[in-house]
Amino acid sequence: MADYYTTIVVQTRIPLADMTPLERLVLDRVFNSEIEDGEAYFHKWDGPYLMPCLPAGDLRQAFAQSADTASRLADLVREILAKAAPDAADIELDLSMFSYEPIFQDIVRRSQTLGHVSIVASFDCSKMRPDGFGGMAILISDDEIFSDSTDGLIEKWLALVYAGACPKD
Repeated sequence: MADYYTTIVVQTRIPLADMTPLERLVLDRVFNSEIEDGEAYFHKWDGPYLMPCLPAGDLRQAFAQSADTASRLADLVREILAKAAPDAADIELDLSMFSYEPIFQDIVRRSQTLGHVSIVASFDCSKMRPDGFGGMAILISDDEIFSDSTDGLIEKWLALVYAGACPKD
C-alpha cells in the first residue's frame, strides 16, 4: 500500500500585527507556525488541517477580540458559534469548504506591507506511482486567488509550446 503526503509552506511571512486574534488562533491550528521578528512562518509537513477542534473559550475570546475587523473567517465563526451549545468545551471548525485562502486574502487586503501571500505544496508518495508526485502553487492578492498544480502548469506551458508562443532555444 502506498502512502501519500502533502507538505505545505506559506512562503510569505505574515506580520503578527496584520492578523486578528481569531485569524492567528485558526491559522495556528491549520498549520504549524514559527514566530520570528514579529512575523509568523506557517507550514505543515502533512498538509493543512481543515477540521480544527478549538477550545470553546479560546474561540469565543478570539472572536470577541476580532469583532471590530471585518473578515470572512469571523462571519463563518459567528455562524458556528450561534449553533454551538453554550456549555460546549470544544468547537470543531469545518474549513473544508472555506479553506485557508480567504483568511490570507483578508489579511492581505488589510495589510499596509503585504502585497500578496505565496504558498507552495509538494505531493509525495512512498512508492514510485505516476500519480503520487507533483505539487501546487497558490498566489493570493487582495482581489485574486490563483492556484494550479504542477500538472496544470505543465499543460499550460505545453499549450504555449505547441501554439508556437515559446522559442525553442
